[in-house]
Amino acid sequence: MQAYRALEATFARISALEDASGILGWDAQTLMPDGAAEGRGDQIAVLRGLAHDLLTDPATADRLAVADGEGGLDAWQRANLAEMRRAHTHAAAVPRDLVEASSRAVSRAEMTWREARRTADFALLRPDLAEVLGLQREIGRAKGEALGLSPYDALLDSYDPGLRQAAIDPLFSVLEAELPGLIAQAQARQAAAGPVPVAEGPFPVETQRQVGLALMRAAGFDFDRGRLDVSLHPFCGGATDDVRITTRYDESDFARALMGVLHETGHALYEQGRPAAWRRQPVGAARGMSLHESQSLTLEMQAGRSRDFVAYLAPLVREAFGGTGPAWEADALHRIYTRVAPGFIRVDADECTYPAHILLRYRLERALIRGEMEIGDLPGAFNEGMHRLLGLTVPDDAQGCLQDIHWPGGAWGYFPTYTLGAMMAAQLFEAACAAEPDLRPGLARGDFAPLVGWLRANVHGKGSALGTQAILTEATGRPLSADIFLGHLRRRYLEA
Repeated sequence: MQAYRALEATFARISALEDASGILGWDAQTLMPDGAAEGRGDQIAVLRGLAHDLLTDPATADRLAVADGEGGLDAWQRANLAEMRRAHTHAAAVPRDLVEASSRAVSRAEMTWREARRTADFALLRPDLAEVLGLQREIGRAKGEALGLSPYDALLDSYDPGLRQAAIDPLFSVLEAELPGLIAQAQARQAAAGPVPVAEGPFPVETQRQVGLALMRAAGFDFDRGRLDVSLHPFCGGATDDVRITTRYDESDFARALMGVLHETGHALYEQGRPAAWRRQPVGAARGMSLHESQSLTLEMQAGRSRDFVAYLAPLVREAFGGTGPAWEADALHRIYTRVAPGFIRVDADECTYPAHILLRYRLERALIRGEMEIGDLPGAFNEGMHRLLGLTVPDDAQGCLQDIHWPGGAWGYFPTYTLGAMMAAQLFEAACAAEPDLRPGLARGDFAPLVGWLRANVHGKGSALGTQAILTEATGRPLSADIFLGHLRRRYLEA
């Protein structure tokens, strides 16, 4: 097992470099002064370049070849070797200069995006975004040649191993056919119920933060290995054993930040629950972004917006903010958290309309990577799609194609994992409720332990020892289905 042990040492070093990049990236979006952006871009590019060098070193390839023939590997070690090989194939396909060029282009584009979004000026971002797109096309082509995939499928595989357009398209087609009618029925039902009493602010940021921290504690977040901060775009990042999550606050609306905290806590629990013995090896990593998103949405959408949990949350926020009257009752808060209303901003979208935002982005980024559309056409195509899918007329680019950091950040092929994750969350939560009779009563007491314990055993603790579909099928008894997600939406929005 000499070659295998040497590979473990190499991948532990790669993990350390990735952790350093993760902390620097977190700092760039939370505390770093704008003037440090160029230097930070160079720092992260160098770290990524070093990790790339380790992955693509001829010695790594030689050891992978030798380790294949070594005996004595157990099931986890064999799975780890397979993940090492997958990572090596992805990395070896992309030259080091392209890796560093992409990293620097992304750092520039992310900083430009902040100003472009603030001023609603796509023209400001266009040159930097065009550079990022060009480099992503190159990366997609290089990986596609190595993997025998189309460039876009190769990019999908970077975020979700094994994910292909051929699997996405049928699932998304079902959603596109069913959701418009469901949305219309849900809105009609809400209108018939009359207006929702809404609590009036202001709601102090510090109070919102303290309630968010209480929810994180209830969910089982380990504050010895993580923290909560603020960023323009909420995210979960950081490093192994140092998981950083962020949210954003609005003094006129406490509900949004609290669900944002639960969402990112779902991601963080997955990171904190990965198999400890393998935490610096590829097999110990989260299985992919669809499954990762399922964890955030299991916590936020399936549990956090359930009637059971809102019955616990309502008196908690009423006491925290000193509220009185009908607006602070559980029924009113639940109606707010399950309100269906098409809107411009993806991260603020409700559970029913959110998939439309993803369908649009999926089609646009796929066309851009394929070269069927150029970056200058993006604002118009985005606005047309929003009108077609949600009936909305986009007023400016900040509420249109500039709202997300993903494309400037180089995350092409990431967007479909959001809705795939929502579908997986519905399927996992249904299975968890069937397996754990105390799960829903526990949520009504603010106790996430039955849910999180089930997720630890059936998702988090699996690491990357199995593929996404295998993990989902083992946990739920069936592969991913759009029917379970649609059934959940009908029960929550049309029947409850």
